[in-house]
Amino acid sequence: MIDKKAADALKTVPLSNNTVCRRIDDMAVDIVVEKLKLSGQFALQLDESTDVSGEAQLIAFVRYRDIYEINEHILFCKKLKGSTTGKDVFHVIDTFFSEHNLDWKSCIHVCTDGAASMTGRVKGLTAQIKKVNSDVQWNHCIIHREALASKRMSPELHEVLNDGVKVINFVESRPLNHRLFERLCHDSGAEHQQLLLHTNVRWLSKGKALQRLLELRNEVSAFLAEHSHPLVVMLENSDWVARLAYLADFFSKLNNLNLILQGKDTHILNMYDKVCGFMKKIKLWESKCEDGDTSCFQQLNSYLSAGDVDRASILQLVSTHLSKLNSEFNSYFPDIESKSAKLDWVRNPFMTESTDNNIPTRLQENLLDVSSDRGLKVRYSETNLSQFWCDVEKEYPYLGKHALNELLPFGSTYLCEVTFSSMAVIKSKHRNRLNLEKSLIAAVATLPPRLTKLMSERQGQVSH
Repeated sequence: MIDKKAADALKTVPLSNNTVCRRIDDMAVDIVVEKLKLSGQFALQLDESTDVSGEAQLIAFVRYRDIYEINEHILFCKKLKGSTTGKDVFHVIDTFFSEHNLDWKSCIHVCTDGAASMTGRVKGLTAQIKKVNSDVQWNHCIIHREALASKRMSPELHEVLNDGVKVINFVESRPLNHRLFERLCHDSGAEHQQLLLHTNVRWLSKGKALQRLLELRNEVSAFLAEHSHPLVVMLENSDWVARLAYLADFFSKLNNLNLILQGKDTHILNMYDKVCGFMKKIKLWESKCEDGDTSCFQQLNSYLSAGDVDRASILQLVSTHLSKLNSEFNSYFPDIESKSAKLDWVRNPFMTESTDNNIPTRLQENLLDVSSDRGLKVRYSETNLSQFWCDVEKEYPYLGKHALNELLPFGSTYLCEVTFSSMAVIKSKHRNRLNLEKSLIAAVATLPPRLTKLMSERQGQVSH
């Protein structure tokens, strides 16, 4: 298929399974540990999941100060043998630290989900870490907290959600029904030709699934009527459809918040701001609904304007839900606005000439120096926040170090969740005996390996 010259060149490529595996291992370990030792302080993000072969995998990401920027990188992926208690997780991390001469005192922050194995005060991971470093701070993943705060609903809305999922499952979980419904949508000229399945573990699932059901409700109603399904009466009930419209609008707004909170290189101050803004919008929506204005919920507003619905009962239901939602967010994010406001000096040291009396006098003095430095003010407008404070640290080490420590913590376990998706691709049912760690690290690493150095230490095996 190719010429002789290219074929001869391919013969020189080492294609042995063991050789390729060794090359992947070399690239995986050549990336981050040295940088951690030079950075001085770092933050961890941890999460645990089960792979396709039933083995528990612990993934850790690290966030550290590099020369010109704060960087994020995968630290390890380790198999948990046996149970997955807080002590087991700590033992895996502590062993890794010992093998690579990393000091627990350098770890200033840990971000995990809210599982008991992570948060337990006596036997949880955070309790074990505080035994070796009492100064370490812990943060519950902001995305997880947002999902938990929005989980509780009134029985009426929860019943609508359950009925909607039953309808979707009837259509989509059976191949014949799926094909017949797809043809029905095609013949009717619908914009979409299939429903979306709802999965609890997927953050955006509810909003997308309910939105699609609402858009295809006429086609779904016709399909259910054709199959004499008992839930067809729900889609013909205007009150039920109005509640469905509200849930579709509400979860779409939650999805927008969720997407904003996701992403790499997202510092915790920005995430605080987004959650604060959403909590203020909840109060606005509640106030508007109490006044009879549903314009903030587009689908619901359109349906109420066009349909014969008991508007008062729907508005009461929405107001009650939003009031409960506000309480839940305040419970999961106590004093978030005041905590965020205390760090305004990190967001913008040029914002005001006055300084916060809650910070040490030395920091206030340095802040006044920085606020008067026009060169740094130009730099602030040209770079991102972490790069700016790395520049400030060169001239004002004390102030820069404190600011970078506030930017260092992870706000969520997003990176671990994304890596679990990569794990499902790399270790599949066809490769369920794969030693996952090195392959996964090489696949998701953000720092390039030092290929020139690695190649100089290896000899090409032309015999392969």
